[in-house]
Parts: sequence; C-alpha cells; structure tokens
Amino acid sequence: MRIKVRGSGFLPERKSGGAAGADLRASAEVVLRSGERARVPTAIEVEIPAGYVGLVWPRSGLAERSGLDTLAGVIDSDYRGEIGVMLINHGSETVTIRRGDRIAQLLIQPVADASYERADRLERTDRGAGGFGSTG
Repeated sequence: MRIKVRGSGFLPERKSGGAAGADLRASAEVVLRSGERARVPTAIEVEIPAGYVGLVWPRSGLAERSGLDTLAGVIDSDYRGEIGVMLINHGSETVTIRRGDRIAQLLIQPVADASYERADRLERTDRGAGGFGSTG
C-alpha cells in the first residue's frame, strides 16, 4: 500500500509477525484531560485500494494503562487527506501524547460491495429482533 509521509510523520509499522494492525504514531504533542477527546495528527496519507477500507482501532496497552480509546475510525478508499486519529480519554488522569507515541492501529479490510433495497418485511430468524444482551 502506498503511504505519503510528511515531515513529522512515521510509516505505520507492525510490531509482530501475527499483528493484524500496523501502529499509527502521533506527529505532534496533544494533551487529553479526563473526559476530553481530540484529533491527533499522524502526518501520513494512505492510498487504500478500491474494495478495501482502513479501520482505526485502539491499542490495548493504551486502553489498559490510560483509558484511551478511538472514535470515528473509517478511512474510505477514495480519501487522500491526512489520517487523524480521534482519541478520547476515559481515564481519570490527564494523558500527554508525544510525537512518535503509538496511538492506534490501522487495519486494512476488504469491503463487500452491498446494494440496498427497500422491503416491507424481512426474513424471520430464530433470534428475531433480540438485541443488546439477548443471547446471554
């Protein structure tokens, strides 16, 4: 995959052979107080192939240590701007993200080319309309 890295950016990197995602790094310092959210710049642009999507997911270590999570993590294949990572601090302490810190992971996934049509009713299933917590 082609990636444009600007001055303060870092190429995404997998840290192990079995890693599903490549780590994204901050290109600038950002301070997040408890309960705050912010867009953290990466100074990279990606060329995701048609038929694929980039998904930005949290890093489990950051979630465990600091309570940081990601928001709004879909990168469409026709987007060519800078990748910004939306982080939210669910922890009780202020967190300082420094340039070069690993802040999220990027997964590239195939996307089904689904079409949508209006229907008056849907095919029945055993589960039916059972939602949150309905399977135990």
